[in-house]
Amino acid sequence: MIDIMFSSLFAMLSSPHIMGLMLLGVFLGLIVGVTPGIGGRLSIALAIPFVFGMDMVGGAVFLLTMHAVNGTSGQISSIMFGVPGDGDDAATVLDGYPMAKKGEAGRALGASITASGVGGIIGAIVFAIMIPIIEPVVLAFSPAEFFLLALLGITFIAFISGRGNIFKGIIVGFYGMILATVGMDPQTGTARFAGDYLFLWDGLSLVTAVLALFAVPEMIALGVKGGSIAAVSLEGTRYSYRQLLEGVMEVPRHWWLVVRTSIIGAVIGMIPGLGSSAASWFCYGHAVQTSKTPERFGKGAVEGVIAPETGSNSREGGSLLPTLFFGIPGSSGFAVLMGAFLILGIQPGPKMITEQLPLVWTLIWALVVGNLIAVIFLLFICRWVAMLTFINGAMIVPFIVVLVAVGSYINEGRWENLLILVGLSAIGYGLLRAGWPRAPFVIGLVLGGIAEKSLHTALALWGLDFFLRPLSLVLIGLIVATIGFAVYKSMRPSKALEESGVVP
Repeated sequence: MIDIMFSSLFAMLSSPHIMGLMLLGVFLGLIVGVTPGIGGRLSIALAIPFVFGMDMVGGAVFLLTMHAVNGTSGQISSIMFGVPGDGDDAATVLDGYPMAKKGEAGRALGASITASGVGGIIGAIVFAIMIPIIEPVVLAFSPAEFFLLALLGITFIAFISGRGNIFKGIIVGFYGMILATVGMDPQTGTARFAGDYLFLWDGLSLVTAVLALFAVPEMIALGVKGGSIAAVSLEGTRYSYRQLLEGVMEVPRHWWLVVRTSIIGAVIGMIPGLGSSAASWFCYGHAVQTSKTPERFGKGAVEGVIAPETGSNSREGGSLLPTLFFGIPGSSGFAVLMGAFLILGIQPGPKMITEQLPLVWTLIWALVVGNLIAVIFLLFICRWVAMLTFINGAMIVPFIVVLVAVGSYINEGRWENLLILVGLSAIGYGLLRAGWPRAPFVIGLVLGGIAEKSLHTALALWGLDFFLRPLSLVLIGLIVATIGFAVYKSMRPSKALEESGVVP
């Protein structure tokens, strides 16, 4: 284990190709993170066509570092303009923006950027520590459990992104699973739902599906909205580098809070269904509860900036664990990332421990080194990066739409994918306008093939008795509990309103 750990680090650092891709991933991730409305999922979706055909390690490092450092720059617009870069940065606004209005924008940025980097590193360390513990658990899973894990993955992602209605997410997830059956039947070798169209015999293009569900709808929405991305004034954007250094030193001054919130964030990341937004708010609440002066929070307390940022970024390392070893993405962003990993040839499951352990350690080191590079890089350029939020959003729409169309075509060299792109984009935009989640569709499309093969194998080995296996019963219980909790949570506001007499 020790030999693999350090040999993976040396191989990564000594490879100009991998380090070049990591630097590019860090740069693009920081640019995407600072721009409100352009989330990590969209950046991964847009990058997929460019990593297609790339070597497994280089492509995985590029995508993971780009996704991981999104949160490191997302707090810039939250602090300077009060506009969260993503839902993960909303908690940072509570104290970061008041600090900026008091003339302490540099101190807040220095503390938040450093805390994000440290949180990401600690999250990777927690993941590394968990590998020996999780290994026997992963190896105990059979095809029966992997079929149920696929269902559990859809349920969890539906719970994360269902916005109070888990059944919307489940419907969208199973729609993705249905479309995963298009193509050749793995058991009989006959074409299903493909008609006379040969390009459908290999199934729907995952690259095209991801671009259609995420990239195009977001660009349409951005074009319809119009105007600059951050519709606020430039007041409060000036700060000194001396303030920035003072903010950096706040992190070692509050080292115990940093360690606690980083561990909390990593543990939350390991639990599919909670996500980074929950990590941010949990850690912010922990900081308030454990503070000797809680009345300062909401008025510009630096601890209120440090806690949510460490929690949000440490969650990346935690979320990587269920994504790689169980095929259950820890968040909607990791659902898209897992689809990209599959395109690169990375198959989540027990083989990641038995056959791909060097790759796992490379990804862990990529999180550590990528966060270090992001912090150093961002401390120097954050003043200029913040200006990106004033770009007219409509200006970047045509450029990205062209990239999407080209990426969809060159992925397989089939013009028919452009027709699928248009059709699925219409569905994606309809889901966006109706407030239905789109991430479950991707995870359903990704896990559909795995679930089908696992189901056939499980039925061949045990028949319907595979539902009665001990681990199967545990997973069934988790699925039922997740749906039950979501239903209970959605009914509580209605019950409260009914008792108050607001609704009959």
